[in-house]
Amino acid sequence: MDQFTAPPYPRVADAPAFPRGRRRVLRWAAALLASGLALLSGLLTLWMIGYETGVVPFLAGLVIAVLPVPVYLTLVLWLDRYESEPAWLLATSFCWGALVAVFFAIVVNSLGVLVVEGAFGTGAGNFYGMVISAPLVEEAAKALALFGLFLWRREEFDGVLDGIVYAAMVGLGFAMTENVKYYGEAVVEQNAFGVFVVRGLFSPFAHPLFTSMTGIGLGLAAHARGRAARLVLPALGLAGAVALHAAWNASAFFAGATENGLIMVASYFVVMVPAFLALLAVVLFALRREGRILREQLRADCERGLFTHEEYLRLCSLRARAGASLGALTRRGVAAWRERRRLHRAASELAFQRHRLSRGVAARDGRDAQREAEYLRQIYELTRKQ
Repeated sequence: MDQFTAPPYPRVADAPAFPRGRRRVLRWAAALLASGLALLSGLLTLWMIGYETGVVPFLAGLVIAVLPVPVYLTLVLWLDRYESEPAWLLATSFCWGALVAVFFAIVVNSLGVLVVEGAFGTGAGNFYGMVISAPLVEEAAKALALFGLFLWRREEFDGVLDGIVYAAMVGLGFAMTENVKYYGEAVVEQNAFGVFVVRGLFSPFAHPLFTSMTGIGLGLAAHARGRAARLVLPALGLAGAVALHAAWNASAFFAGATENGLIMVASYFVVMVPAFLALLAVVLFALRREGRILREQLRADCERGLFTHEEYLRLCSLRARAGASLGALTRRGVAAWRERRRLHRAASELAFQRHRLSRGVAARDGRDAQREAEYLRQIYELTRKQ
């Protein structure tokens, strides 16, 4: 890359500085307060589960529920191939599902079941809790994190794929804590293996799948032109999440009531599997769209000499990126591999930021110009090392 001179892009120093002073202090204070409340919610949830199951079953359920989570998280994060989301936002989404949403759902669902049982009997209470209350309350509780992200961190919500990734993180957190309860109860009933097969092997992605409907609705709304569409699409996504959740819970309820497990098996293959395959198709379509965004937004930089045409093709292809990363690792070692990864990330961030600005979505902190200049500087320096 030595034959190319640095294009005359704006300097980083010309862009507005980070916000300082009282606003930053207030933000940190609010973040610490929210973190404390979330942690308290999680501790109360675990205490309620442990009180119900006993110490030993609770600990056993905790271990069984937590062990596979890293594998599930890795699979979800693998979907976000072009532009990885900020780690702190992903962690916040997971913790919301694991700590806050579960607490809210347990409290509201339990109170509702008690009211319905008192008025109409145990059978009606069980039906209400599984088929009506749980889908509505749980999906609403999980969706709060996604709606908050969409409203206050819009610059990190580029489309359908981002919606699916954040929704899956919330769903995995929720499922992990919920599984502590179910596995603990199964240990008490000496049916831990059967429950693990159903929840850990056949339907580990049930909650991420349900909540992904809300994420898809928000992702479509991020690109909608009309105000009505931006309001309706998230509501439709949430309604889809509730409906899918209710269908799965209904099959479990009627399978238990009739002692006919074929009902749940049929629901799994008729509803859950097709929905999961459709979600994968949406992910593949979204990845193709993101590749198209990179080609459109980085073409001018290639023409101005920021990087070669060969590098441009590598940056806009997942397969070529993987090959370049592997080649850097095998030929020049870990340091070169890290530089190649940094280059890929900077190019993606630059392209998606320009795409957001083209849609009229600016960062709330007003640092769009500074970010673009910094990405350009990184790309220029890193391409010269390749």
